[in-house]
Amino acid sequence: WTELIPMQQLDPDSHHFLPCSDDNVWSHLRFHIHPDGGVARLRVFGTPYIDPANVEGRDIDLVATLNGGRIIAYSDAHYGTYHRLLAPGRGQNMGDGWETRRRRGPGHDWIILALGMRGTISRAVVDTAYFKGNFPDSCSIQAINLQMTGVDIGEEAIQRSESWPTLLNQHKLSADSVHEFLYNEVNDLGPATHVRLNIFPDGGVSRLRLFGHAT
Repeated sequence: WTELIPMQQLDPDSHHFLPCSDDNVWSHLRFHIHPDGGVARLRVFGTPYIDPANVEGRDIDLVATLNGGRIIAYSDAHYGTYHRLLAPGRGQNMGDGWETRRRRGPGHDWIILALGMRGTISRAVVDTAYFKGNFPDSCSIQAINLQMTGVDIGEEAIQRSESWPTLLNQHKLSADSVHEFLYNEVNDLGPATHVRLNIFPDGGVSRLRLFGHAT
């Protein structure tokens, strides 16, 4: 097997964060300890890889964490756990999602996400589970197809995201509800790689789902 991290010295009762520069796709790991002893936890951080050939023709959640979706940037994430916005299942409480603080001035909050793979979005779900007095008044979604390697888009592209094409026009939201927007409400923009969820003016969203086909 390929060595990803060479032998490292470990300390007692400690966290050890070991960098790995290999950018290949892997399905299995073998973890060695020398010569013996105890390890409490092993965590392996990275980005899920979904082979588009394996989902060809299937309707999938293109932005789900399990399908490789990632959060790139946001205007604010004062409360909650923002990365849970793309997690499986419904939120379990008000801290299980993305929530921004109350705005004291003009403007609105937003979050930018990379799809797990380039795809055409035909249906969107915005879930405000457990957000009752602090759900957004409304939301909209923008999308763009960027020709690039990787998902990180840089500060300049983030600043330009306000002018991305509109995937979903601004719609009212309700407290503690699943809002499903079907193909007749989602604009046909063709393939996309990144999306921007806007909430007006602020508040909490538990989950975002963007269903479509990989292209």
